[in-house]
Amino acid sequence: MSLLSAPARLDGPPSTGLRDTGPVTAGTQHRESASRPPVSPAAAADLDRVRSAVSDTLTGFLDVQRRTLAAIDPSLTPVVDEVCALADGGKRLRPLFAYWGWRGLAPDAPGPAEDDAAVLRAVAALELFHASALVHDDVMDGALTRRGRPSTHIGFATQHGDGELAGDGDSFGIGAAILVGDLALVWSDELLRVSGIGAAALGRAREVWDTMRTEVTAGQYLDLLRAAGGLPGPHGALTVARYKSAGYTVQRPLQLGAALAGAGPWAADVYSAIGLPLGEAFQLRDDVLGVFGDPAVTGKSADDDLREGKQTLLIALTEERADAAGRRLLAGSLGDPAAGEDQLQALRHLIESTGARARVEERIAERTALARTAIAGAPIAAAARAALDALAVAATCRAA
Repeated sequence: MSLLSAPARLDGPPSTGLRDTGPVTAGTQHRESASRPPVSPAAAADLDRVRSAVSDTLTGFLDVQRRTLAAIDPSLTPVVDEVCALADGGKRLRPLFAYWGWRGLAPDAPGPAEDDAAVLRAVAALELFHASALVHDDVMDGALTRRGRPSTHIGFATQHGDGELAGDGDSFGIGAAILVGDLALVWSDELLRVSGIGAAALGRAREVWDTMRTEVTAGQYLDLLRAAGGLPGPHGALTVARYKSAGYTVQRPLQLGAALAGAGPWAADVYSAIGLPLGEAFQLRDDVLGVFGDPAVTGKSADDDLREGKQTLLIALTEERADAAGRRLLAGSLGDPAAGEDQLQALRHLIESTGARARVEERIAERTALARTAIAGAPIAAAARAALDALAVAATCRAA
């Protein structure tokens, strides 16, 4: 039986589990996490070591790709520059979850252990996969910024204008961004393959990798469908969040680590119990920051999600509780690219006043607590439990 054939690798449609239990402030989860013991200096140093190793791997790999593209034609330099810029940012959460998923099980796994440096190179491939998803998502959403810089399609449209090229600049930017995203996806596969992990480990990893790629692509389509009126309500919002982002942020990286370790099918259950609730909490935090975050910290405008009309759980819950005036505001302002500051502030006030934000914050706290309980009881190495708990807090109590 393969790692992914365990019965609990997917637990069915996501339950909303949303209750009206009184006000929950945005600081509730932060206060809860603050009561926990701080991350030990040794654990923090190990997390930093993994981040540094991932960054070094990406730099070296993309330097090789730069030479490959330059040999084809020097005009391809902006393409690799864009992938480098995308790979340079971020919190490295996915490689961290994959690495500690491996470390948690490697000591007791059968057969020869994989080399630490090779595993670090393998999990770095997740960052290129993530870059691909970001580029394509920004094209689909029409997002203007990403990590404090113009999104890929906007950047290439600007280059089109600056270079006085023929044709429509917006179309050029979108086409170039699609290809940049495709190239990042191709390179993620290549980096996994050449990482230096053994053939048996690579074969096991490929099964998780392929499932992850399928789910993310399916989730992107479900997101499009929901934006067009399909998959209505909170349940639809949670379904999109799970397959578009939550699964490939925590659950699948953890299972990738388990596959690299050669763990049995039971590991899928252990890591699903951690990864599914924690991945959902991560995405819900992202949704809150997309509307209420500080652009100077997030690197993204807090207006984009409202102007794009993103159909998140925040919006689904607001629609459920809004009165007639609130529904008119949603119909007239949500998804309006030309919405002014007064309209956007009115939407934020509506989200707050209906209790939607409080209910999402409550769910983030509940999902995070569920994941941390699963981490505490997981039959994995103690160092991995400590690292995963620290990552759980970092993923859900963040400001960016």
